[in-house]
Formats: sequence, C-alpha cells, structure tokens
Amino acid sequence: MRTVLLFLALCAGTFSFAQDQEERDDSFIRDSNKTLLKIDIQEPFMQVAVKCNDFKSAAYEGGVAAYKDILNKYMYAYLNSDFYALTGDFTFTLVLDEKGKVVDVKGMPKVQNSEVFFDDMQYVVRRIKKNWTPASCNGQSVASQIKIKMNFSSMSADID
Repeated sequence: MRTVLLFLALCAGTFSFAQDQEERDDSFIRDSNKTLLKIDIQEPFMQVAVKCNDFKSAAYEGGVAAYKDILNKYMYAYLNSDFYALTGDFTFTLVLDEKGKVVDVKGMPKVQNSEVFFDDMQYVVRRIKKNWTPASCNGQSVASQIKIKMNFSSMSADID
C-alpha cells in the first residue's frame, strides 16, 4: 500500500511541476534533424486584380487568418528543410482556377537552393484540402491569383 501511495505522490508531484505548454511560441523555431525554422507569413494577402467592372476577390473560409494558420502549421509539418538553408523574404503566388482550387504555386525570388524550397511549398499548399471561394467578375467565377509574402529562415546546425 505504501508503494502505491509513493507512486501516486511522485506522479502528482511530476505533473504539478510540469511546464505549461500554452506559453510556448510555436511560430518561432522548430527543431527538425538539426534544422531550425522561423516562418513569418505576412498579412494581408494581395489579390492580383482582374480587369473587370464588378470584381470580387477570392476568399478562404474563415478568412486570411485561417489560411495563414493552416499554411503555417503545414509548413512546419511538411517542409523538408534538411536540403536547403534559406533566409529572406519570399513571395508565393497561388494560382486559383474558376472553382477556387489551387492549380499552381510560384515562388520568387529564385536564389541558390530555392527551387527545392518552392517544390516543397507546392506540396505543402496542395495538402490543404479546402478550396478558396473563387474570384468573380460580373457575377461569373474567374481564375485569379493570390500573393503571399513571408519571411523564411532556415539554419542548419551540427548538434552532435
């Protein structure tokens, strides 16, 4: 009986001194195979204008903040940043079709090793299953483009 009480007391003590995970800043750094990431997706997203008298921008369910959150989460989960170390401002253009589906992702600027990063971003964006509400011109759905600016930093470190 004493053993059970001692075990329960140790468990209770351990849990009472555990760190509160609510205070953790997940947007800053992720440690993944000796690679540290920092991603800052900037708002607002820019809608590329279409020549039209009655143009309505494409929209994401829940707004830009919802898309930013899911994109940030998926970037940390699916980027394979072990193959590149990039730092700087990047702009991604999401090409949407008339149904609101992302059909292409283009990244700029092109720098050393950025092509692998851009390929990874295509994979990340295609993993997001929800479509956008398409842009419309005079009440008709039209293809459009959304520009997303972000500051991306990845650093490789030898932590042996």
